Amino acid sequence: MGIAFAIAGAVIAVSLAGIGSALGTGVVGRAASGLISVDPEKFGKVLLLQALPGTQGIYGFLGAIMALQKVGLLGGEVAALSVETGWQIFFACLPIALTGLVSGLYQGRVAAAAVGIVGKKPNELGKGIIFAAVVETYAVLGLLATILLLNGITV
Repeated sequence: MGIAFAIAGAVIAVSLAGIGSALGTGVVGRAASGLISVDPEKFGKVLLLQALPGTQGIYGFLGAIMALQKVGLLGGEVAALSVETGWQIFFACLPIALTGLVSGLYQGRVAAAAVGIVGKKPNELGKGIIFAAVVETYAVLGLLATILLLNGITV
């Protein structure tokens, strides 16, 4: 059963963080599409804003890879995990899962607002990126917490 809990942790990490990215990039995509319909020249600038919330899904994927490597499912001998160790790996995956979900959605909202900045003042794109990057900080912290927790688990 331990291996099942570890796999569930990896699934949660990649799924919730991926959902956050999908929702966030969708929010920005809607805003960007509106702007591009009236000013196609701004496509490159708003594409950058849309890509920002996509990183949470990447972080969740990294957390999942680390968890699966930890138990030997990605090339190596699959560890015989106790239920306790399986739960440890499961809970170690939660920081990136939860921060990825929430920060992806909210970074999308901030980046969508930045599309409005680009629409009115195209030279102010950098400020919009900074606003969105502040939200990203918490996904990075979630990934770091997951990495530290996984590294602290003995298999």
